[in-house]
Amino acid sequence: MTATELPSSLIPTLPGSAYTDPQVFALEQEKIFERMWFCAVRADDLAGPGSFRTVQVGRESVLVTRARDHSVKAFLNICRHRGARLCTEETGEVKRAFQCSYHAWTYGLDGKLVAAPNLTSMPDVDRTTYGLVPVQVREWLGYVWVCLADEPPSFEADVIAAATERLGDPAAIDRYQVDRLAVGRRIRYEVRANWKLIIENFMECYHCATIHPELTEVLPEFAGGYAAQYYVGHGAAFAGEAEGFTVDGSAGVERIPTVSEDQDRKYYAITVKPQVFVNLVPDHVIVHRMFPLAADHTVVECDWLFVRDVVDADVDVSRSVELFHRVNVQDFDACERCQPAMDSRAYRAGGVLVPSEHHIGAFHEWVTDRLRG
Repeated sequence: MTATELPSSLIPTLPGSAYTDPQVFALEQEKIFERMWFCAVRADDLAGPGSFRTVQVGRESVLVTRARDHSVKAFLNICRHRGARLCTEETGEVKRAFQCSYHAWTYGLDGKLVAAPNLTSMPDVDRTTYGLVPVQVREWLGYVWVCLADEPPSFEADVIAAATERLGDPAAIDRYQVDRLAVGRRIRYEVRANWKLIIENFMECYHCATIHPELTEVLPEFAGGYAAQYYVGHGAAFAGEAEGFTVDGSAGVERIPTVSEDQDRKYYAITVKPQVFVNLVPDHVIVHRMFPLAADHTVVECDWLFVRDVVDADVDVSRSVELFHRVNVQDFDACERCQPAMDSRAYRAGGVLVPSEHHIGAFHEWVTDRLRG
């Protein structure tokens, strides 16, 4: 049976090579991750001037730092002299400047070239022209978003609208005050799977009854197999006996005070392409950021965000964290079970999507269109 002969209940997936071919992944790096807004760093991670983090965005290492005026700057993490990697650590802090360990070219926190051996004998070298290559930066939801494109797409359309349209009310996400919350826990997952498998998994709940017993205890509607939260304005209601969004259904922590009554005791899920998941519940927010490193290797950094008083008082948040940590492990294990089969002759033409997964087809069309562009 060919794809054109599939029964109406089934639609085709992408072919297996879309998840394994290095050339496909290189094209995705160029046409997706290097052209779109990419959620890079939690702004609070840049505590003060000189604090920095380096992140991989497509094929580029990006240096994100806080300048002397406390604004956030981003640059390609490359010395302009001979191309050495400027900062080799993932995170750190410098006092006044970044210095290349190869020939000691030195750059201010604003990216300007401030010193180099024998620089005074080269008066024709413009310190701005030979400064670090800047990267576009925006801040939203308490995160730093970067874009490598020479002409970035609209942040309002590609990020803010994409995140708010699913909630129906554009102001709905503002009630969670995500930018004012604090990181109560961060877990980094090394996933031996393609980034698209992770997105596809997050987009559907056909698997929920099979591998997420703890989640379906708290969100019983998920046991039915339909990810109904993908319909605009819909939040999945907590089970009647669940006191909070915790691994055992016990009460959580202090509720985010601005969450509305109609958002109480509900879970909302949002995907912001190409690499962010936002999960909203009344007392915390969970943000996943994906960093695709190879066709079969994705790092996922997951933040659990709580009211700042909860974090400052060192309130026990373990039951809240444990619920979605288990969900993450269960999901990533499933993705890793799929990844080796993407090279199988049985999956050469791809697989199929049942009706509760048909919306994944729109994601596949989006990827295909981006790679054609």
